[in-house]
Amino acid sequence: MSKSTFFSALLVAALTASAAPAQLLGGGGGLGGLTGGNSPIGGTVGSIGGGVGGAVDRSLGELSNIGGLGQALGMSTSEIQQATQPSLDRVSQSTTVTTAAPVQLVNLRAIRLAQLIRANRTTLDRDGDGQPVRKNELIATDPDPASLALAQRAGFRVLVDQQTPELGLRIVTLAVPRRMNVREALKTLRKAAPTLDADYNHIFEPAGAALLPAVGAALAAASPTLAAAPAVRPGTRIAMIDGGVASHPSLARAAIEQRGFAGTAQPTGHGTAVGSLLVGDQGAFRGAARGARLFVGDVYGGNAAAGSATTIIRALAWAATKQPSVINISLVGPGNAALARAIAALRARGIAVVAAVGNDGPAAPPQYPASYPGVIAVTGVDASDRALREAGRSTHVDFAAPGADLVAASPGKGFAVVRGTSFAAPLVAARLAAVGTAQRLVAEADPGKGRVGQGIVCRSCRIAPKTVGLK
Repeated sequence: MSKSTFFSALLVAALTASAAPAQLLGGGGGLGGLTGGNSPIGGTVGSIGGGVGGAVDRSLGELSNIGGLGQALGMSTSEIQQATQPSLDRVSQSTTVTTAAPVQLVNLRAIRLAQLIRANRTTLDRDGDGQPVRKNELIATDPDPASLALAQRAGFRVLVDQQTPELGLRIVTLAVPRRMNVREALKTLRKAAPTLDADYNHIFEPAGAALLPAVGAALAAASPTLAAAPAVRPGTRIAMIDGGVASHPSLARAAIEQRGFAGTAQPTGHGTAVGSLLVGDQGAFRGAARGARLFVGDVYGGNAAAGSATTIIRALAWAATKQPSVINISLVGPGNAALARAIAALRARGIAVVAAVGNDGPAAPPQYPASYPGVIAVTGVDASDRALREAGRSTHVDFAAPGADLVAASPGKGFAVVRGTSFAAPLVAARLAAVGTAQRLVAEADPGKGRVGQGIVCRSCRIAPKTVGLK
């Protein structure tokens, strides 16, 4: 674990603690004393200690107001709140994010995750790195009978036994023993059944700002009349794992099938934007894969705390039955053993996976599923072909696509200016569906500035705001 990641994990632990003794975090020196003065975070760690150590159970606003957190990050309370508020509708990064230094982005990420956990204490906990996970449960992939018996003997109980024949996987959700948090439980489980492929049930976030449902908007539905000028071959199928896609004039002629995996599918701003960039078609606004059939697996149901690894796996299994050529995943989270197996199973079946690298900056930990082998990892560029400064980190970057200075559909009607790698990924997915192979994408990629992988794909797909009457 890097020092910046270690600090972020401590910050999440502090902000999510319900009754952490102040002396453990340092009433005066706090986190600074724990991490040491040589941290690359510099003054941030030392000055944040008093604020976090003395008020671990206060709201984020209170922490900032007492001067510790806000002063340490060099930001006002309102800037921190704007940059970290969980939402399923927001489709653009705040100025705070787009101008922040890498270390500030890492810390904003930690605050955002902590806020999500604090707001959902009955269902969420954190792993050892501060990542949000499902509370009181762990997951095991393809457990053998002997290991499962050992787990049960150690006090674990089977909650769900999920068979996914489409992926050739069995995912068993285990309830942890009473009076044991998930971190203690995972250590106990691995000791009791060392050959069991066990992990947390991690929560994944949208990668284009955060994902609240689009109030008053209806879900987009299949149209009997397809796009007049398709951008892909007849019969092309694309799937996306995201929030739900709302109805919109640009989607009136799109063939869209949606299914909810965290309750009933709910329209979201994030999902609508991603869907429109794929199959939208209205006047000057033209999706990069218009004419394709789009299958939407909603893994949130309008709840930002619902995008768990097991929910995503169920959505991927459903998507696989639709036989898409490519699945777009504009979501990010930590490495997860079960999800890694699911992604590998899709790749073994010849289904391409395109994923966004996230927007937490180059100092953040590598994000998944973009970092899994075989996944086409996508970053974003602005109108000057420069990689977004807030673009996240992945173990590899394959391509870039427009991720700023462009518009996408808003739930119901109208368009919004969007920014983030979430909105670059569907453009790459569209071109991959059109040309068939990553090798052919390389041939059409344009050079860019910064870390853009093999180059910029779908450069001409950018719909500038002025094109639809926006500034």
